Amino acid sequence: MAGTGTPDGSLPLVPPLPRDRLRRARRSVALVFLVHGAVTGNFATRIPWIQDHTGIPPGQLGLALAFPAIGASLAMPLAGRISHRFGARTALRALLALWTLSLVLPALSPGLYALCPALLVYGAASGMSDVAMNALGVETEDRLGRPIMSGLHGMWSAGALLGSAAGTLAAHDGWDARLHLAAAALVLTLLGAAACQGVLDLRSAPEEHPPPRFALPPRSAVIIGAIGFCAVFAEGAGLDWSAVYLRDRLGTDAGLAAASTTAFSCTMAAARLAGDKVVARFGAVRTVRAGGVLAAAGGLLIVAARHPVTAMAGFGLIGLGIAVVVPLAFAAAGRSGPAPSQAIAGVATITYTSGLIAPSAIGGIAQASSLTVSFGLVTALACGLVVGARVLRVPARRASGGAPAVADDLERS
Repeated sequence: MAGTGTPDGSLPLVPPLPRDRLRRARRSVALVFLVHGAVTGNFATRIPWIQDHTGIPPGQLGLALAFPAIGASLAMPLAGRISHRFGARTALRALLALWTLSLVLPALSPGLYALCPALLVYGAASGMSDVAMNALGVETEDRLGRPIMSGLHGMWSAGALLGSAAGTLAAHDGWDARLHLAAAALVLTLLGAAACQGVLDLRSAPEEHPPPRFALPPRSAVIIGAIGFCAVFAEGAGLDWSAVYLRDRLGTDAGLAAASTTAFSCTMAAARLAGDKVVARFGAVRTVRAGGVLAAAGGLLIVAARHPVTAMAGFGLIGLGIAVVVPLAFAAAGRSGPAPSQAIAGVATITYTSGLIAPSAIGGIAQASSLTVSFGLVTALACGLVVGARVLRVPARRASGGAPAVADDLERS
């Protein structure tokens, strides 16, 4: 639903809305990001429980964790068509509810063969709701005329932090993950429905053709997505494997192992919430290069760790270093050519799929060698941020232009 681009790669202005309506839309979409992140945080802290409950080794767990990537890859291109057909608000409300309710499915699986389709549905719901909320985030940013994407992703990280904190307490107290995740799914579904009430209700122009069900992303999106891939791979590895790493590699108890996920999410949330101001001061390229150095240093700490505190510090540095990369990738994609919506969808598909591929790749490498070697790969990808940061340079915005879509809010204001 992002705006139609111009030949020079910039985005045109869009029809104005009252400032109080835009502020409400920003708060609402921020709450949507928080809810989405809370689902991920709750799930990540209970992966060790799911592994023990199903009795599967790391290699098979890694295989199962590839199924969310498959589901997301198949379903994410459909998000644009759903928004085109029903409008952005209705589509987001339905897709977010599907995502929150799917949280309970993995914990209900008794073994590998039930876990894989459960994670397939979980990934499909996650991917579609992720694309829908990011498209609304970019549109809200354009109408406000100032950067908000890092802050929105900061709210996602804050949600992941809250979710992982809840999961840490549940794991520490020995809660059955089925009970914990069912309760979390109910609360988050209700909160998500309330949040969606205030987002922009965008609808496509009557003459606009529906987006294709499947389309290859433009070349610009592939290049930008490669940088996002590195960052999201590290993020997925940290979220899904930090607790397992501390438990299996360093012998920590379940409560402290789950707390590593909380530490990782905490640094990401703080960095993203401050990210808009940092990028405005230092620029996208220098910010990402510095972040790549921090993330690589964190990966080295994890690989060399002999104590849980050292490993947790390493996970914290990775979270701090990669925090703003994905928001900047969306911003760069939206201004990279004449079809920003297609570019944003392409970058979203590449980066999101990376986060879902990462757990299975980490598990496969761990099965073949060790978790230490797995996080050596994460360190190498963090170095890729330093090398490729220049592709995230954002062109200047045009001073005039037309509207990308018809918004119901315009007619009511």
